[in-house]
Amino acid sequence: MNKTKYYCLLPLMLMAIVMAAMTACSENDTEENDFPNWKETNDKYFDQLYATTTTNIMLGDKSWKIIKDWTLDSITASHTYDHVIAHVLTDGQSGVRPFYGDSVRIHYSGRLIPTEKYTGGYQFDKSWKGEFNEATAVPSQMLVSNSALVPGFVTTLQNMHLGDKWEVYIPYQLGYDSSAQGSVPAYSTLVFTIELVGVYRNGADVPSWKSKDNRHQDMWDGE
Repeated sequence: MNKTKYYCLLPLMLMAIVMAAMTACSENDTEENDFPNWKETNDKYFDQLYATTTTNIMLGDKSWKIIKDWTLDSITASHTYDHVIAHVLTDGQSGVRPFYGDSVRIHYSGRLIPTEKYTGGYQFDKSWKGEFNEATAVPSQMLVSNSALVPGFVTTLQNMHLGDKWEVYIPYQLGYDSSAQGSVPAYSTLVFTIELVGVYRNGADVPSWKSKDNRHQDMWDGE
């Protein structure tokens, strides 16, 4: 390349570098603005929710639950973040619940706590496409295991019964902790709506999901 062409291109090259840097800064600023003081915000949110839930339970509201991490006993579960908080939306009134190592089928959606931009909480995942239709939506198959799911999710599933639908709040210590995961920032409280629609014992085959009318024939339905 002759020097004349090089000098003509140099300003364009510098401009491209500056624009790239500005874009990177803009993206970082946007993330910071979307999730400001995220660790502190999530700590305060979960502690306040824990306190409110404790009061609700003391007043006799049975739709709220505080559930300790399944790996801890009552003595070692000494912090708010050693627990999952659940709000029962539908009581399945079934005696069937999954154990560690079982497989389940669930409808679920996951979001973060509310922010100024995402007033309903940023939704980072769901098990269906488009609008939810229980008659046609295919529930996700999951293994109840710490190797497959975050600890708070494993704790939740082992306390649900077939037919239950819960809104669950998992502190980041029982979620992804200090690591970001996809579109989920580090230190995020995970808010899941979970409907448990299938339970299959450890080692049993999990059949393909059928229509709503037939699905109960596919379920394990005894203790």
